[in-house]
Order: sequence, then structure tokens, then C-alpha cells
Amino acid sequence: MTKELGDIFTAAPTLVTWVLIYIIVQRLTELIYANRNTKCLLAEGGEEFGADHYQYFIFLHSAWLGIILLMVDPLHAIHPAMLGLFIGTQLLRIWTLASIGRWWTTRIISAPHFDRVKRGPYRFLSHPNYTVVVLEIAIVPLMLGLPAVALIFSILNAILLRHRIGVENRVLKQRGVDGS
Repeated sequence: MTKELGDIFTAAPTLVTWVLIYIIVQRLTELIYANRNTKCLLAEGGEEFGADHYQYFIFLHSAWLGIILLMVDPLHAIHPAMLGLFIGTQLLRIWTLASIGRWWTTRIISAPHFDRVKRGPYRFLSHPNYTVVVLEIAIVPLMLGLPAVALIFSILNAILLRHRIGVENRVLKQRGVDGS
């Protein structure tokens, strides 16, 4: 059952409302952090790669959140196991961002003199941030009772990520760094 978008934020806050507020604040905060890092990395001689597909990610993530906001029932009961998966994903996100630090951006910025991060989850995964995004795009709508949104956006995200990871791996290979 869909509710008016205003109902989500004007009715008494539910767990669904708090999850959505968290996601919005988290995404906006990350964009500010990423933009600051991007400016610094470019000023230090970094070059952007794959800019041609960046707008598709912005559209995908905005549409994902917008559709969730439009379709979610603010009174939907969140299963504790799904909430636990979501919290685990957010802990991986924090660990990933803390490990990569100033190198983290939503764009592909590289230069021969930039270090390859090999600490934290980067010791185990080549692209832990993408792992977080893949999990989040599926878990959030499933947690909120929107399985079709989880399926459709997971497929679209996989298509974009396949291209983006290919671009990143080519950049790393050109630098003589293993991208796998």
C-alpha cells in the first residue's frame, strides 16, 4: 500500500521513517565528503576517468530512493533480521570509508603517484564500497516490503557496476596495479 510522500515525514515517526531519514542524511553527507575529496585529488594531479557514465549512477540512486519514498508504507513492519542485515551493511560502509579516507570519492580519480589502499576491507575485497551499494540496493527495499524495487534496481545497478569496475580495473592496470 502506498502512502502520500508527505505522510512519511508528517505522521508520527516510525522505524521506516527513521531508516529513510538516515539514508537521505547518509547519502547527502557522503556526497559532500566525496566532492571535497574529488576537488583535493584533482588539485593534487589526479585525473577523472569514466565521467561519461557518472550521471547514470546519480540518476539510478536518485530514482531508487525516490521510488522507495513514493511506494513505501510508513507503517510497514521491518523484520529484525532485515534490519540487522541493513545495520551490518552500514557498518561495512563505515569501515570502508574509514579505511580509504581521503581517497574515497563517487568518481574515478587516479594518478600514478596515488597510493592503492590495501587496509581494512580492501585487504579482502577489491571494491568493498560497491559490495555495500549492491547489498544496500537490495536490502533496503526488501526490508521495506518492496521486492520488485529490489530486483529492478539490483539488475540496473549490476549493469552499471560491470562497466564502472571495468573502467577502474583498466585504470589500475595502466598504473601497474592489479585491479582484481
